Amino acid sequence: MTEGKQATSVDKGHARPPGLDDKTVEALGELSKALETIYRVRGHLYSAHQLVGGADLTLDRVVMLLRQARHNEVADRVERELLGRNVLPGRWTFQIMEEFDDGYYAAFQEVERYARETLAGGRRHIYEAEMKERRRTHGMPGHEATPQE
Repeated sequence: MTEGKQATSVDKGHARPPGLDDKTVEALGELSKALETIYRVRGHLYSAHQLVGGADLTLDRVVMLLRQARHNEVADRVERELLGRNVLPGRWTFQIMEEFDDGYYAAFQEVERYARETLAGGRRHIYEAEMKERRRTHGMPGHEATPQE
């Protein structure tokens, strides 16, 4: 954005508050992008949680089949060393998820919210809304600023 030129947004809800400079808008956009990455990380952790849980439950069938095939020593080892095992010291995946959610994830969300409220009146996605306004072709179908347009 050039100095002296007023930034425009796709709607008033995403408009830049008066006096908010380009670098701050860019910084808030990057912080939002980083938070979105943490959302993805959280989803991957939940996928790992579900996959590990499913694998652990599958071990019940493994033990049963090994016993039916008279491989009791192998079944014993699977049951003793893998079934119900912690994935990290003292933790199943649900405990990892709770620690992540209550610690890093909660702190990240709080800091991002604080930055938006302190610097931009709580408005989200100012950077993206201005980018959309710059990149769209006014009057062209599929380039409307809002669903109401």
